[in-house]
Amino acid sequence: MMLTLNRYHSLPAGVMAPIRSTNKKASFVPMYPPYQKKKAASGQVRAWAEINLDHLRHNAEELKWILSSRTNMMAVVKADAYGHGGVEVTKELNRVGINHFAVAEIGEGIRLRKNGVRGEILILGYTAPELAPRIARYRLTQTLLSREYGEALESYGVTLNVHVKIDTGMNRLGIPCHDIEAIMACYRYPHLQVTGTFSHLSMSDGLAPSEQGFTKEQLRRFDQVVHQLKAAGLHPGLVHIQSSYGILNYPELKYDLVRPGIALYGLLSHEGDKVRSGADLRPVLSLKATVTQVKEVEASHPVGYGHRFIPARNIRIATVSIGYADGIPRSLADHGGYVLIRGQRANIIGSICMDQLTIDVTSIGGVHHGDTVTLIGQDGAKTITASQMAERCGTVTNEILSRLGGRVERVYTSGK
Repeated sequence: MMLTLNRYHSLPAGVMAPIRSTNKKASFVPMYPPYQKKKAASGQVRAWAEINLDHLRHNAEELKWILSSRTNMMAVVKADAYGHGGVEVTKELNRVGINHFAVAEIGEGIRLRKNGVRGEILILGYTAPELAPRIARYRLTQTLLSREYGEALESYGVTLNVHVKIDTGMNRLGIPCHDIEAIMACYRYPHLQVTGTFSHLSMSDGLAPSEQGFTKEQLRRFDQVVHQLKAAGLHPGLVHIQSSYGILNYPELKYDLVRPGIALYGLLSHEGDKVRSGADLRPVLSLKATVTQVKEVEASHPVGYGHRFIPARNIRIATVSIGYADGIPRSLADHGGYVLIRGQRANIIGSICMDQLTIDVTSIGGVHHGDTVTLIGQDGAKTITASQMAERCGTVTNEILSRLGGRVERVYTSGK
């Protein structure tokens, strides 16, 4: 399965993406042998996600290709690498030379470190100051959210690496860009070693004039802060502001790092989003489950909780071993949700339960216990993307992937 952000047709009028050079050498140098694991046999596990490591490496290369040669990647692997398996994904990226990672909270960083992940691991969110010794013990880098937070961390007398977060207009976390005195104070704490300075773009996914105008204003504010720091003799460390859409829509920027999240996993947050860059992104994750029972249901006999589905004719149904506790939105059944089985579409019927769901297989011959059902991915000539599922449920792809439960086994595949 492949998602191509077409180099021409997905671009706004008058904008043409760069043409790929066939002579360009690979951007990353492998550090370790490639990870390999056999694919799970259908019917042996109730629900599983197949993670295509070849696609992961490909996406990293594609994103690197559209960036300045001086820019490195900080892969965002929070929320268990958007449901793909944080440890395995991060170690695979380590193998191809990526050595900067971002997580949401300290527990995610510690888990990566305990599993041998190398390089910088930046905690993007808040960590209680009393946990400063644990941040240091696991060689994590903490985001400095405010002057007061810096003072609280400094009071513990523990040497820490930190990145200073500048609020350039998102109004979520960070020190307001106009409070230069508070910003500069964060670079003068004896025990806090500033190794980076960053901000977050709030409208980089939009290409309307107003959206581009706000993004450019954020960039101007950020650049001004960095300039003021340098003029005062303070070193900002590694400078970064672009996440996935910042990369795809503003690849000409030349900062030290970028922070790809959803794009690294081969997707966009919304199915119909347009981007300026021509990156050939390939979805990394496919989600599958097993048929546990097939039965005939007579007309007027209800299916599932609340009798929400009552067939008007005799039908054949299959029960599938996956439900909302595994991350499938319960609302999917109410918005035309379907799955793939034996290369054909089968509608979800009735309520999606905690551990299972039911599908109508009346028109699909040969369905039996143990068959594989595809909820995200490709089966024959048909495909369902996580973005399509998100669109049906009124949410973003990021949520669909990151909510996949721990009961869903991750199976890693690689042709190398």
